[in-house]
Amino acid sequence: MATYTQILYQIVFSTKNREATLLKENREQLFRYIWGILKNKKCTLYQINGIEDHLHIATHLHPSVSLSSLVKDIKVSSSVWIKEQKIFPDFTFWQEGYGAFTYSIKEKPVLVNYIKKQESHHHVKTFREEFIELLNEHGIEFDEKYLL
Repeated sequence: MATYTQILYQIVFSTKNREATLLKENREQLFRYIWGILKNKKCTLYQINGIEDHLHIATHLHPSVSLSSLVKDIKVSSSVWIKEQKIFPDFTFWQEGYGAFTYSIKEKPVLVNYIKKQESHHHVKTFREEFIELLNEHGIEFDEKYLL
């Protein structure tokens, strides 16, 4: 018997210390690279976007892939690639942790649209404000001392 799943995640993580190092002119290259990682892991990318200091990824998680290993692979591989390609000269590393939030497949269009509009969204809200809002919206308890 085959395995059937529909696990829709929004994955969010930032640059180390939320440094504004992801230059707009090269972000599309980074997004394509991460898409390749997801394809290699048999995950479906629905949307990826971000601004200078963080990324949002909407993806279906393949049942053979754990969330933590996927995020680790994305962060480690993309860090090495960014440094090799020299596309973000001031980039050092990604932050240690991440946020991951599940959604019903019926919410996919709203989630995709939300991620597409990251730049305009962050004209009025900081990453920290947005992240706290996501944690609260999903009922996740957190300690503010870990949200630099």
